[in-house]
Amino acid sequence: MTTSGIPTTMRAAVLHGPGQLSLAERPVPEPGPGEVLVRVEAVGTCGSDVHYYRHGRIGDFVVREPLVLGHEAAGTVVACGPGADPRRMGRRVSIEPGTPCGSCGECRPGRYNLCPDMRFLATPPVDGAFCEYLAVHQDFAHEVPDCLTIEDAALLEPLSVAVWACRKARVAPGDRVLITGAGPIGLVTAQTARAFGAREVMVTDVLPHRLAMARATGATALDVSATPLRDAGYTPTVLLECSGVPAVSGEAIRTVGRAGRVVLVGMGGDEIPLPLSRVQNHELELTGTFRYAHTWPTATALVASGAVRLDSLVSHGYGLAEAESALTVATHDATAVKAVIYPQR
Repeated sequence: MTTSGIPTTMRAAVLHGPGQLSLAERPVPEPGPGEVLVRVEAVGTCGSDVHYYRHGRIGDFVVREPLVLGHEAAGTVVACGPGADPRRMGRRVSIEPGTPCGSCGECRPGRYNLCPDMRFLATPPVDGAFCEYLAVHQDFAHEVPDCLTIEDAALLEPLSVAVWACRKARVAPGDRVLITGAGPIGLVTAQTARAFGAREVMVTDVLPHRLAMARATGATALDVSATPLRDAGYTPTVLLECSGVPAVSGEAIRTVGRAGRVVLVGMGGDEIPLPLSRVQNHELELTGTFRYAHTWPTATALVASGAVRLDSLVSHGYGLAEAESALTVATHDATAVKAVIYPQR
């Protein structure tokens, strides 16, 4: 690869165990066949990063050896490996964090998000993007137009979750959509549902600042600590459950109208109380989502057109040496929504 101006070592924020994060010096990765080397310029912090930091595991994924967190990343291509397109040099890219095998029974039909051999950034044992340089396959380093900020480019990843959820729900003009949970995913899902043509979007939560952000997207905001959802008189055609709270899921499903669609997006408890009579008597469709597939072009177009605004999600910014603060800010600042790490600072 061309290495002019690229150092041989870089800084990385490394998780050694629950609550144990420190800066380390690591070799700059060498891009392999078909890969590009990206100078990482912005990384959003996700709830999964916080969970790994606090608990050292998510389900069956356990941090057994030092791990670099972060998977919502963007930057600039600074080198190309063998077989990679040299025209990618100098291009700003948003990184799709999962690299599938490309040949299994899920990848061949296009369901690569379900690839059993997926290598996903910041999912043990695969290191993530809280570092200065990252080698990724060129097919998953998506170029972004100049009208997108580097924060926009990084947050195309959570926006892709919203795009995939709306596709799974077949959100279309005329739909009445209910979104439970006004975290970052719920907020971008509200904008995406509107962009897909929903005539009405309601977002529920209990935090005033997040409900205010939902209203700013054009959604109706419901504080369920004051008015229970069952008393709101809202009958959606689509439920996009983004809270991950089992009790919330069960209550929300009970409001969905006949032939409605339910998509479980938020990750939380292992089981939910399923109101089976509602599902059967109203012929509800219920499905889950797992990440996304083929979403980056749509996500990029939504932001470039102005249909979705991602800048309002960024509440805090930190340098790489402050990565621990980015992961803990929500515990001491109730207004925190999305912290972004800038590894070059």
